[in-house]
Amino acid sequence: MTSPAAARGEAVRQRLLAAAAELVPERGWPAVSTRVIADRAGVTPSVVHYHFASVQALLAEAVLAVMRAMAGEVEPVLEQARTAEEVVDALAGSVERYTGADPASLLFVEAYLAATRDDALRRGIAEILDGLRTLLGGRLRALGVPDADATAAVLAATVDGLLLHRPLSPAPAPTAVLRRLVRS
Repeated sequence: MTSPAAARGEAVRQRLLAAAAELVPERGWPAVSTRVIADRAGVTPSVVHYHFASVQALLAEAVLAVMRAMAGEVEPVLEQARTAEEVVDALAGSVERYTGADPASLLFVEAYLAATRDDALRRGIAEILDGLRTLLGGRLRALGVPDADATAAVLAATVDGLLLHRPLSPAPAPTAVLRRLVRS
């Protein structure tokens, strides 16, 4: 059984993570400080450092949690696909709900950029991407797609690229082109 003090501490920790995940897309990674996070979470700045070794560690944990949650939404979608083309349709359809200026898109862009300077964050994102590619490759293999792992890598990178391009030059996902990748 968890003590009331431990439960309160965990609640504060979760508020800090939620505040960080909200602030990164609003302000940009470099502009999120201890004070800004503390203000949003309704705590004093010292509480941030009680729960996390650094602001960067807090930001990384917050972003990776959001990314893991979003990655977790992919498996049920892939399991419902009866054909490789339906897998492509589901992936392409997932891009359409993001404008490039929405909080999730901005969070990912900021995290990818920050990962170029933070090895731990880079490894965390790479682990999530590797898991998605493995999941996608397994589903494509089960559906008879030749060279399923390489195809999964190309599809995953294409979806990321489409998401990165959305705020700059919105265009519908090239579903017909992507479907050709999975035809046997």
